[in-house]
Amino acid sequence: MEQSHYISSEVLSLEVIQEIISQNKKLALSDEAKVAIEKCRTYLDTKMASNDEPIYGINTGFGSLCNVKISSENLSQLQENLVKSHACGTGEAVPHEIVKIMLLLKIQSLSYGHSGVQLQTVDRLIDFYNNDILPIIYTQGSLGASGDLAPLAHLSLPLLGEGEVYYDGFRQPASKVLEKMNWKPIILQSKEGLALLNGTQFMSAYGSYILLKAMKFSYFADVIGAISLEAFDGRKEPFNPLIHYIRPHKGQIVTAERILEFLEGSQIIEQEKQHVQDPYSFRCMPQVHGASKDTIDYVKKVFKTEINSVTDNPNIFIESDIIVSGGNFHGQPLALALDFLSIGLAELGSISERRTYQLISGLRGLPAFLVDNPGLNSGFMIPQYTAASIASQNKQLATPASIDSIVSSNGQEDHVSMGANAATKCLKIMENLERILAIELMNASQAIEFRRPLQSSEFIETFLKSYRDEVPFVKEDRILHYDIEKSIAFLNSFMVELDN
Repeated sequence: MEQSHYISSEVLSLEVIQEIISQNKKLALSDEAKVAIEKCRTYLDTKMASNDEPIYGINTGFGSLCNVKISSENLSQLQENLVKSHACGTGEAVPHEIVKIMLLLKIQSLSYGHSGVQLQTVDRLIDFYNNDILPIIYTQGSLGASGDLAPLAHLSLPLLGEGEVYYDGFRQPASKVLEKMNWKPIILQSKEGLALLNGTQFMSAYGSYILLKAMKFSYFADVIGAISLEAFDGRKEPFNPLIHYIRPHKGQIVTAERILEFLEGSQIIEQEKQHVQDPYSFRCMPQVHGASKDTIDYVKKVFKTEINSVTDNPNIFIESDIIVSGGNFHGQPLALALDFLSIGLAELGSISERRTYQLISGLRGLPAFLVDNPGLNSGFMIPQYTAASIASQNKQLATPASIDSIVSSNGQEDHVSMGANAATKCLKIMENLERILAIELMNASQAIEFRRPLQSSEFIETFLKSYRDEVPFVKEDRILHYDIEKSIAFLNSFMVELDN
């Protein structure tokens, strides 16, 4: 029997989003949500019939045109014009997985009954989601201030039978898909275009998608870091809980406990050491990885609030009999959080690359560049270059987007968050982190073979055995690009296992 997720006022968490996506659940509106949407629409229609006063975005122009009054017979055209004129996105297409989350979050936000949309508009968005009809949206065009105007305009175009969608395996005009499904275009009523375009769902979807993966990459950083520690013949004393309970940052404690757990039963970690200390990239994993964990936790809280919020404008409050124009669409909370997350993820990549460097340096009985007969073989010399290049790019990308603002709309929108740029940069940093960790895994798995016949823990040996099925030991030089790609694919397959 097909599972469904009912959109309601209950709190939507990242874990629920993950469950909806991984289990391919269909969406449906709860009775509570249907009533809230219809009550709000009825209230707005009644208000418009009995009130000739200008109400921003409902019977006025938009942005700096807010003082231009629009006649009643043109209100539907006003909303359609808004959607079309704001569809100015450019650049690369947004990944399909993120578009699907955008649809989910827009449906959730409209379901609270403060936006004034028609029930059939929300139902059509649900139809898009459930049938994998994914609007083509572009990565560039949003200032993250009046909401994600351009991306959400492209999300909304197919409601009108305009724009393009990805459906049935290829990109095609939305009009053809509507015809195939026997659906008529939605005729937008007063305020609907603004309700669809105002909102933070582009930033929120990116952040949700990144966070779901970031939690797994944080785990991988600990696993791969533990393998590197073994390969480097490192010490376990820096992970002693006594150290961490006198500086009790949550992420630090969790990291130390996790790495000790990974190492349990290892012959390598228990052998007598010739050195007193390890370099910071090994010794300070709890402090560095832990700080990134705490960053992820903070950003999760911000996004949990955001994805359970109403972020269009103006907002309708039936009980108070008032329509209020404010600024819930402004992306500043998300922009700052995404920039913080970018820094946290970039640091995981930075310390990973340093461990890779230490492993190839010919220290502690390891051969230079982790290969027999160095000189004839370059071994793992150049993958470290690659990791260093990517780590450096991440540092550049981690420069905050939120500190910038460019005036728009004739000065009406005079401070913007640039949260959309923060979101797209953060995704790139996360993808880069995956590559850096994959390269560290290549190096660590190679280096640990030079510790034989000693064995690591059962957990690490099992993990390495699975990895070795995909990427064999390097005896002599070969094209390591393919090994990097296979390592990335291995981490992705392991990530799917974590989801299940």
